[in-house]
Amino acid sequence: MVKLDRIEHSVMIPEGVTASIDSDIVTITGPKGSLSREFASPRHDIFHEGGSLLVRIDLPRRKERALAGTWNAHLNNMVKGVTDGFTYTLKALYSHFPMTLAVKGNEFVVNNYFGERVPRSAVIINGVNVKVQNKTEVVVSGIDKEAVGQTAANIERSTTVKKRDRRVFQDGIYLIGKA
Repeated sequence: MVKLDRIEHSVMIPEGVTASIDSDIVTITGPKGSLSREFASPRHDIFHEGGSLLVRIDLPRRKERALAGTWNAHLNNMVKGVTDGFTYTLKALYSHFPMTLAVKGNEFVVNNYFGERVPRSAVIINGVNVKVQNKTEVVVSGIDKEAVGQTAANIERSTTVKKRDRRVFQDGIYLIGKA
């Protein structure tokens, strides 16, 4: 088996976006905002070269090669977040009891789910915007992909059906699109 002597991933930095590396913390700033993340490893190197960031490892083992690819994906997501942002769209579906959706501070509240008297709630992570449109559509947007995805998952998970057959009782809030 042939061993690779070096793995190098390049992340292009577009116009209007700046990247800075301070010890192990990479900060990427763009038109929508700024994101920082720590990339710490004794064998991996991240450095600025020209108009791109390079993730490099010499004589990688399998897990180190995988970590280099993961860092590449994180850096690409940070660049996309500060330029375009991330948007998840969810839809509330119900058959008999009309549920009402509301955003109250850093909490998403679902009232009248299956006719329950106690409202269900989900946590909205800092830096994420949640809007309710047309009474049944929920739009979750932000610049951090992980925070946006986790907030959408929290909202979807708040309406799980318990002690009923999921094939029959299909009410809930479901993810219908990502952008």
